[in-house]
Amino acid sequence: MPRVRPLADQDLPQAQKIVRTAFGTFFGAPDLDNFWTDFDYVYGRHSAEHVASFAADDEKGHLAGVNFATRWGSVGFFGPLSVRPDLWDKGVATPLVAAVSDQFERWGVSHAGLCTFPHSPKHVWLYQKFGFYPRNLTAIMAAPARPGGELAVSRYSQLAAGERQEAERACRALSEELFEGLDLGGEIRTVAARNLGDTIFLRGGESRLDSFAVCHWGPASEAGADCLFVKFGAARPGPGAGARFGALLDACGALALSVRVGNVLAGVSTAREEAYRQMMARGFRTRMQVVTMHRPNEPAYSRPGLFVLDDWR
Repeated sequence: MPRVRPLADQDLPQAQKIVRTAFGTFFGAPDLDNFWTDFDYVYGRHSAEHVASFAADDEKGHLAGVNFATRWGSVGFFGPLSVRPDLWDKGVATPLVAAVSDQFERWGVSHAGLCTFPHSPKHVWLYQKFGFYPRNLTAIMAAPARPGGELAVSRYSQLAAGERQEAERACRALSEELFEGLDLGGEIRTVAARNLGDTIFLRGGESRLDSFAVCHWGPASEAGADCLFVKFGAARPGPGAGARFGALLDACGALALSVRVGNVLAGVSTAREEAYRQMMARGFRTRMQVVTMHRPNEPAYSRPGLFVLDDWR
C-alpha cells in the first residue's frame, strides 16, 4: 500500500510533472513534454491557506501520485488527483482519495465533491466507494472577450487593507445566500497573494454587492494561454439575478481585454439552467465537459435559479 503524506515543497517539480503526464496520457496527447505547460494546478494551490496537499510514495520512496483538497467554507472539493501512468491500477489512487476525505472530515465541511470524466466508469466507481455520487455535467465554456458597458467595477488588488476585508465580508454574505457557509475568502486572498489574477466586484443600489468573480490569467495560474479563467463567480440571487449575471460576464470580458487576453473561460453546471442558457446565448461554447460528484447526493448550490460560475477541476 502506498504511503500517503503531506506534499512537501521539494516535491513540487515532480508533482507538476506527474499531473501533466497523467492527464496528457489519459487524453492521448502526442507530446507529453509540452502538455499543459501554459497553466499550472500545483504551485498555485500547494500550501495555500484553504488547500491541503497530499503525496503518495511508491515502495522505493519515489513520488507516485498527488491530490489536493480545497475548502470554500462549508464546501470542499478535491483534485486534480494524479498518479504516475506506470502505476495506474496499482492501488495508488484509493489512499489519496481517503486522505482528502479525511481532510474534509477534519474541516467539518457540510458538502464535498469533485469533478471527473463522465465517460470513465473506472473513475466514477472509485469515487462512489467513498460516498460521492454523480449528478450534473459542468460545461467548461469559452467565448471571445468583448468590452462591456459602463459598469461600477472595483478590483481587490486596488483596495486598501480595510476595504479588502469589507469586500471579503460582502462576498461571504452573497455566497451565504447561495449555500450556507460557502466562503470564497481563501480563494480571493490566495489569488492576490500569489499574483494569479484578481477578483472583481460589481455593486448596485445602495452600494450593495451585486456580483463578484475570482479570475485567473497568466502561465502561473489555472487559466491557460490567452484566457481569463473565472474560477468562481456569482450574482446575488433573487429578482434581477439574470441581469446581474450578464453584467458580471460583461465585466469579466472587459477585464480580459484590459490584461490583454482574448478569451473568457468559465465552468457552469448544467443544473443552473438559466445561467447555462444565458452563456450559450452570449456566444460561450463548450470546450470540454466533466461530471460533478457530490457527497451527500444533494445539489448544494448547483440548482436552477442560481447564477454561479465554478470549476472543481
